[in-house]
Amino acid sequence: MERNKILTIGIGIVLYVASAFISYFVFANTISGGVASPVPVPTIGANGQVNFDQSLPRTEACPLNGALYSKQQETWWSQHRPLGVMIENHEGARPQSGLSKADVVYEAVAEGGITRFLAEFYCQDAGQIGPIRSARTYFIDFASELGDSPLYAHVGGANQPGPADALGQLSDYGWTNNNDLNQFSIGFPTFWRDYDRLGHPAATEHTMYSTVQKLWDYAKTNRKLSATSEDGTPWSKGFREYSFKDDAPVSARPSSQTLHLEFWTGDPAYYVDWKYDPTTNTYARSNGGQPHIDRDTNKQITAKTIVVLSMVERSANDGYENNVHLLYGDKGSGKATVFMDGKKISATWSKASRTARTIITDASGNEVKFDRGLLWFEILPTDGVLTVK
Repeated sequence: MERNKILTIGIGIVLYVASAFISYFVFANTISGGVASPVPVPTIGANGQVNFDQSLPRTEACPLNGALYSKQQETWWSQHRPLGVMIENHEGARPQSGLSKADVVYEAVAEGGITRFLAEFYCQDAGQIGPIRSARTYFIDFASELGDSPLYAHVGGANQPGPADALGQLSDYGWTNNNDLNQFSIGFPTFWRDYDRLGHPAATEHTMYSTVQKLWDYAKTNRKLSATSEDGTPWSKGFREYSFKDDAPVSARPSSQTLHLEFWTGDPAYYVDWKYDPTTNTYARSNGGQPHIDRDTNKQITAKTIVVLSMVERSANDGYENNVHLLYGDKGSGKATVFMDGKKISATWSKASRTARTIITDASGNEVKFDRGLLWFEILPTDGVLTVK
């Protein structure tokens, strides 16, 4: 009897210890991520824009610019692929919509000294974006860096036979009717004209808009391009991420820094200024001497890192009216200057081919690590002006 009692107690102790161990194991792995916890579903605003819970821990890095967001937001962006959109910068197009919610922006002259933007969207829902304009060859080169079949949205493009034939090149690359989202072949309701959005009369060419979600939905439904292509290839195949770092401590930030850029001299309406704010560790953008506002947020556009790429600019000489089509020497290597944390880094850029990543290295040959957040590339002609104070 006594022996059975002892045996029963012993078995009970073993079961208790085993149960406690299993409970601890499950609990510990739930906390550490071994067992997935439910990710809350984001809400949809009245304008159709996705709203994320800003109180959730920011643990997931955006592959394009290193910014940290919640697991909720990462779950959302993992359902689509990078989207490049051509947004114009003519005086009559300002203020634009969506630039402040881009992950990366490339700015270069499109024609006549007027710059244009390739805004890359992936990790944020920018909502309405525009005005959207036409394609240029060098912007296609930068869009080509973002993995397998990156989405590219525009309204027509240069198509004069010759080296600046953007639409011809899109066809040659196999993008036409695939990852190329040309408004000429898609139309309403993915794209639409809004003559009243700017709050003043605007020429027709300054009125084309879309939303990032409409473009992602169109690509998924009509082109079978989501996070993967129809054959299962992930968009990130061949994509090379940049390296990122945390902000410099407040004690290491200078009190001020200003950048002044003149792509073409003689037209102040298109001069660009960036002013550093040590408190936020960001650069505030002005265009034509005025704060550059995003119409969607009604706030001045800011960026964490500015990279000025010095590139040879030349006319395409393709016979087009007034010889306005341009080319940039965006493959090979050249001078670069990086601005972040209120400091200047003299560097070199290199890009081996159209689809190769533009790599930025410092004077020691080490790849520059960028601050996390909006990354802005300024494509400055070699005879352009860069003044730093």
